[in-house]
Amino acid sequence: MGTTRTRALPRTVAEAMGNLHAAMDTLPDGIFEIAALFSEAGHELALVGGPVRDACLGVAPHDFDLTTSARPDETEDLLKRWGATTWDMGRKFGTIGGRHRGLVVEITTYRADEYLPDTRKPEVRFGDTLEGDLTRRDFTVNAMALRLPDLTLVDPHSGLAHLLDGELVTPIEAEESFSDDPLRIMRAARFTAQLGCQVSESVLSAMTSMASRLEIVSAERIRGELERLLLAARPRPGLELMVYTGVADYVLPELAALQDTVDAQHRHKDVYEHSLTVLEQAIDLETDSEGPVPGPDLILRLSALMHDCGKPRTRRFERDGTVTFHHHEIVGAKMMRKRLKALTFDKATIQAVTDLIALHGRFHGYGEQAWTDSAVRRYAADAGEQLERLHRLTRADCTTKNKRKAQRLSHAYDDLERRIAELAAQEELDKIRPDLDGTQIMAILGITPGREVGLAYKMLLEARMEEGPLGEEEATRRLRQWWAEREETAG
Repeated sequence: MGTTRTRALPRTVAEAMGNLHAAMDTLPDGIFEIAALFSEAGHELALVGGPVRDACLGVAPHDFDLTTSARPDETEDLLKRWGATTWDMGRKFGTIGGRHRGLVVEITTYRADEYLPDTRKPEVRFGDTLEGDLTRRDFTVNAMALRLPDLTLVDPHSGLAHLLDGELVTPIEAEESFSDDPLRIMRAARFTAQLGCQVSESVLSAMTSMASRLEIVSAERIRGELERLLLAARPRPGLELMVYTGVADYVLPELAALQDTVDAQHRHKDVYEHSLTVLEQAIDLETDSEGPVPGPDLILRLSALMHDCGKPRTRRFERDGTVTFHHHEIVGAKMMRKRLKALTFDKATIQAVTDLIALHGRFHGYGEQAWTDSAVRRYAADAGEQLERLHRLTRADCTTKNKRKAQRLSHAYDDLERRIAELAAQEELDKIRPDLDGTQIMAILGITPGREVGLAYKMLLEARMEEGPLGEEEATRRLRQWWAEREETAG
């Protein structure tokens, strides 16, 4: 999934309009061909929403969201006249899609919907004016349009001014807007992260008072907004806004709960602030597209943000004044498995994130005592496909302000990575298998498939992990010895 990278907000109207016109110079000819057909048929057509906002930021549009006065059947006919293959993306909602010469467009009829109070599904009504359609948009920065083909900016709600001010404002009263579509509460947090904007006082108040309205929104839609927020260039402000307003209580309560570990006596670090910092440091460790963890990486970011989510449940104040969080990584992994499943994340993402959370504390102690080759093998084998992410999560987890301690931890992990690389080169660590497979085990022992084969395989794998490659001859000798001891014990 891609991300909208935060760009510096334009400082003046002239700069924004310059960005807009430069971006419009990149519009495909097909957009103007479509606009000419709609105009000749007596209909209006405009580029609307995110593409216009991003153009003002200097980002050339790649998605072409268009709105029109034409009704869906008329839109379909005009797209076919242009030569497009069309499809019904949601005729009852007014949207028709079309593709021609590699250009894909989505065109939606002006809307003037009404919302029922207990659902986010609108009673669809088509509108007659562009200005009316813009009024039903989520935020004023997304309620700008560019009339085609003459490229006239239509901005009835001062979206450009709000973009320059770096402020998220709703076209209508915020409470009414969020009541109409509660998912806009999550979008406010997402755009805070993506655009680097601040929410207005009215939006902040409405988010706080109406956070519970998110309960009527499907988990799939909430997950989609959360993913987009996490994949932004700077997700922290959006996450902080979710926690501050109480939105996180309904979306990711485990994040909000990290605030409960604030210790007035400062016997341990602020886990909430630490987690946000780990997220930022993990993002800094993402690689480019050619590297092992190309950013933005959702799995790494989720793991970094929630790696300590088990600490509130495991915190204990000992008699000697120390504070412990025994097994918080195991507890946290179980908590996040349940949460991510509720948010309808896919199984692969859930498994990867929970594995990383469960493993993130394994490294601690490496610097104090030397690990055997066996321990290093186990560390890498347990991480499996997540090893490169685990490297980054572990490094990001160091937020100490003690420079000497930070340097010591960094050097220790450098040494661990070196040893993993050396062992991998020698033994193809990612393909660790016993020296004998199941078929060989059965042939040597003269047994059929059953529990004994699995036990023998496990014994040989343990030996392989502890000692490295044994070779077929030595593995056979060990297998026969193990089998003889079992028979003697059984006898």
